[in-house]
Amino acid sequence: MVLFWSLDRFSRDGVTETLDHLQRLTSYGVQWFSYREEYLRSVGAFRDAVLAILAAIAKQERVRIQERVIAGLAKARKVGTKSGRPFGRPQVIVNRPKVWALRDAGKSIRDIPAALGLSHSTVQRTLAGDRI
Repeated sequence: MVLFWSLDRFSRDGVTETLDHLQRLTSYGVQWFSYREEYLRSVGAFRDAVLAILAAIAKQERVRIQERVIAGLAKARKVGTKSGRPFGRPQVIVNRPKVWALRDAGKSIRDIPAALGLSHSTVQRTLAGDRI
């Protein structure tokens, strides 16, 4: 049996993930019990009812999170267009022939970003792509 103080101390992953943990324990034959929330237990007549309620809460939580993300992105786009700034990461302009020329001249992948003011990952992506 797994005994936990309260559901929020058992898992802080969110309702959906917590429900998955509890269902996994049940499928392995492990009983579980919340000390503070005595109605949360794997044994008893209300076990299925409690799991159904938790599942419904988990579904509602997913819907709310999705709505908040969509609203946040819409707000960021709206603010970005009003200020004249583009939405998203700033575009990096890479002089590909110069990157390749430095590489052909024997410069290391660590030296090229310093010479051109680029990030290490940008240079690696450039060198991994086609020569233009």
